[in-house]
Amino acid sequence: MNVSGESSYQEEGLLGNSTWGYSYYHQNYTLPPPLLPDKTSTSKPAACEQVHIAVEVFLILGIISLLENILVITAIVKNKNLHSPMYFFVCSLAVADMLVSVSNAWETIIIYLLNNRQLVVEDHFIRQMDNVFDSMICISVVASMCSLLAIAVDRYVTIFYALRYHNIMTVRRAGCIIGGIWTFCTGCGIIFIVYSDTTPVIICLVSMFFAMLLIMASLYSHMFMLARSHVKRIAALPGYNSIHQRASMKGAITLTILLGIFIVCWAPFFLHLILMISCPRNLYCVCFMSHFNMYLILIMCNSVIDPLIYAFRSQEMRKTFKEIICCYSLRNACTNICALTAMIHCGPVNVGNYNITIHVKKGSGKYVSHVNVMQIGNFKQDLKGLTYGVKWDHIQILGGKDEGRQMIG
Repeated sequence: MNVSGESSYQEEGLLGNSTWGYSYYHQNYTLPPPLLPDKTSTSKPAACEQVHIAVEVFLILGIISLLENILVITAIVKNKNLHSPMYFFVCSLAVADMLVSVSNAWETIIIYLLNNRQLVVEDHFIRQMDNVFDSMICISVVASMCSLLAIAVDRYVTIFYALRYHNIMTVRRAGCIIGGIWTFCTGCGIIFIVYSDTTPVIICLVSMFFAMLLIMASLYSHMFMLARSHVKRIAALPGYNSIHQRASMKGAITLTILLGIFIVCWAPFFLHLILMISCPRNLYCVCFMSHFNMYLILIMCNSVIDPLIYAFRSQEMRKTFKEIICCYSLRNACTNICALTAMIHCGPVNVGNYNITIHVKKGSGKYVSHVNVMQIGNFKQDLKGLTYGVKWDHIQILGGKDEGRQMIG
């Protein structure tokens, strides 16, 4: 997908997809692949020259997105307070974001290897690889749309059927919905590979995008126009929980932000597909399509931004993120401490953000290490007897010379 035009390279159209790059591949305007040196064509103005984006940009965004979305999935799995249908749908969205970033990053690596002759394969195999990557993009966008729609429906039920929500939207039902979403998306990806040379595939994908926007707009209109009056009606009912209602509205607002970012980041890509079909030879259309790599960067940015929205909007997610990151940092610190105690007898060392003094004494054939850790900020960790929110200033490491050392609270 990254290569959306013809190339002077002998393997013409390297990873130039027959669907995404159709308009470029079949016209006189020569648009260079993104990872090759730009070659200005005299048939189009300089303003339409394709923007060169370094390989490192795709790789960095792909790695950041991968790590962020793994953190989101880990947080949802780890924290039982997040074991709800909405967050399971968020988990599905995170997987879709991960898929699109990883596929773009891998495609960039392969294009780079091909263009530098570090990887030599047959032309037909290159086409098949390109179809697979573009199929992953197709699966990702459909999964993102379906996951956003599922979250919207979940918020709608939460607001308008608050008293029956747990009967309507059960965890099992949410799991079935997610399974159906990914089965449907996989089917779309297979169809895309089989019929990648046909225009109806693009029309179908664009139609799904606008259909999703129409349904979401209808849900939002109903949700926000009637939410206030609905809250007033059920406020007088026994068992009403105003905190729960405010949380539901906050979830709906979070979804609105997610949807807005999704539209901003994906709209240029879908406009690109529309122009490929409607005006493939128009100079202005070609000029817009020549910046295809910028639209891919926007798509990857969407995958990077989504986890930040979760962290900014959800206190529970923020708390879990901190716990995971701090736990990982502390584990690394303790590993470094254990290594250092084998080499030094006494003296201050710096491990991460902590000023640690290690005192080693020998007795009964064992090393006993007392490690003083000066707390920085309000570090919170639940670690073998340490409770959340309790300030602490030292840990103790005990262990045999042969069996290693064990950290205790």
